[in-house]
Amino acid sequence: MSEAVPRRIWLCADDYGMSPGVNRAIRELIAAQRINATSVMMVGHAIDRDDVSALAEVAAGNPDCAIGLHATLTAPFSPLTMHYHPLHGGIFLPLGRKLRGTLLRRHDRAIIATELTAQLEAFAERFGRMPDYVDGHQHVQLFPQVRDAFVQVVKTLAPNAWVRQCGRSRPLAQRLGSPKPLLLDALSGPFRKRAVHAGLAFNPGFAGAYEFGRETDFEALMTSFLDGLPDRGLVMCHPGFVDDVLISLDPFTDQREREYAFLAGDRFPALLEANNVALLRRIDRTATRSPTEN
Repeated sequence: MSEAVPRRIWLCADDYGMSPGVNRAIRELIAAQRINATSVMMVGHAIDRDDVSALAEVAAGNPDCAIGLHATLTAPFSPLTMHYHPLHGGIFLPLGRKLRGTLLRRHDRAIIATELTAQLEAFAERFGRMPDYVDGHQHVQLFPQVRDAFVQVVKTLAPNAWVRQCGRSRPLAQRLGSPKPLLLDALSGPFRKRAVHAGLAFNPGFAGAYEFGRETDFEALMTSFLDGLPDRGLVMCHPGFVDDVLISLDPFTDQREREYAFLAGDRFPALLEANNVALLRRIDRTATRSPTEN
């Protein structure tokens, strides 16, 4: 009997550009071929030309690694465009206020589109090309009003990029008690419809959301993320080393080091093998893409 073909997945490290410690951890995992994608914040506090050059260099040594734009519209970061609003103290609104405002349709899609355009153009200027994919910090790409602007801007400027949806096809009983994945499922349905209409590819499944504020066993979490994830699905992760910049920006600190330790250690490859999962390779990426495969 022939051995089953492994499920191929994206394992994407978010937040490159947030801090030097986050950047270093992500580069080390790319060099070790433990992840195959990273999302870059062009409004981050550690995204100067040296940070970009270091990422491009390590990615050149791992051609299976995709580099995407981590579109950012929430605090504590500042916009690239002069007239972006609403702001709070010169920075984007906090996540909760941003979500409420978009649910109530209080934001201007044209203003959002202008900022997203600036972030895409900044990526292209620094990396010399458009990103392989585009997603959103704190899943902001899924929000009402934002998703319309997001899809239109990607379609116009980076039509060959795929986009991240955050829904996961699992029985409802397996999702009850987990409010964050349930919310992402609800927001992802309309997002997928817009991506299909625009002809943009997206990942067919998603995992990686959990309560970042609690100390957790990341190996157990990763095991649950892989359970039922379809071929070409995406697992989001947030590895990093804690530094003063990270502490000043984000409450999610020590858990980043726990994620890094597991992904860099010996138990991670064993977990992938036990679940018959492999990281998606460049050779696996078909030239012809459907709206649900990339």
